[in-house]
Parts: sequence; structure tokens; C-alpha cells
Amino acid sequence: MKKENFVTLVLSIAGILLLGFGMCMVMVWDSMTPGVVVGVVGLAVLLVMALVRRRMVGAPPIQITPKAVLTVLLGVAGALVLGAGMCMVMVFHMLVPGVVVGLIGIVMLLALIPLVKGLK
Repeated sequence: MKKENFVTLVLSIAGILLLGFGMCMVMVWDSMTPGVVVGVVGLAVLLVMALVRRRMVGAPPIQITPKAVLTVLLGVAGALVLGAGMCMVMVFHMLVPGVVVGLIGIVMLLALIPLVKGLK
């Protein structure tokens, strides 16, 4: 295993575990402030992981373009809409509206494929 892959693996696992543990603290154990802090630390570890990975591989810095901003916004919006649909089904017991909202989120996420890869 190459060194950059091992470092990426370790930082990814640490970041995801911290993020997941923070979300559990907020949602399951009603520990809002500590859970948010742990979740933000997990996100910071994941951001550091991405920067370290790019540095170790020798990739150029990420350039912020309007297309990159649109891609990120569409991905975040699609994930939020899909999550809202899942919450509607599982928490609020609104099956049909939740499935419809979830499908809209899935379509939004599927729209990322031609946006990122392009159509040929």
C-alpha cells in the first residue's frame, strides 16, 4: 500500500467516525453542543484529509469555478432533499409524500452525473 493511500485511509476513518459519533450524540443522546463540536471536528479532519491527499499526490490546488460551485450546491441540495424524504417516511409516517420527495432528491443527485462527466 502506498503511503498516500494509507494516510488517506487513516484520516478518512477517523473523520467519518468522529462525524458519525457527533451525529449520534445530537440525534440519539440529546447532547447538542458536544455533538456539534465532535461533528465539526470530524468534518475538519475530512477536509485536512482531502488537502493532505492532494498534496501527497502532487495534484494542483482546487480551482473554484462557477461549474464547481454549481456542482457542490446541487449535490448538497440533492442530499438534503433525499434526506428530507427519508425523514418524512421514517419519522413523520408520510409514506407517499416522503417517497415523492425522496425521488426528487435522487433525480437531483443523478443530475450530477452529466454535470460532472458530461454527455457524449
